[in-house]
Amino acid sequence: MRLYRLLSGPDDSSFCHKVSKALHDGWELHGDPSYAYNAEAGQMQCAQAVTKYASGQTYSPDMKLGDQ
Repeated sequence: MRLYRLLSGPDDSSFCHKVSKALHDGWELHGDPSYAYNAEAGQMQCAQAVTKYASGQTYSPDMKLGDQ
């Protein structure tokens, strides 16, 4: 089974740490990062898709993907 997550956050080091932790936990980058300006927050926002193969598991919408 292949799992998918979209990580997002402000364009700062906290976002980089979020992506780095996902990579450390076995997730792989999927596609290019995206950037958009959040006018309400007054800052740039980032998003990066990541995927991970999880053999021996059955998908459920109740799974906490970050714990996989």
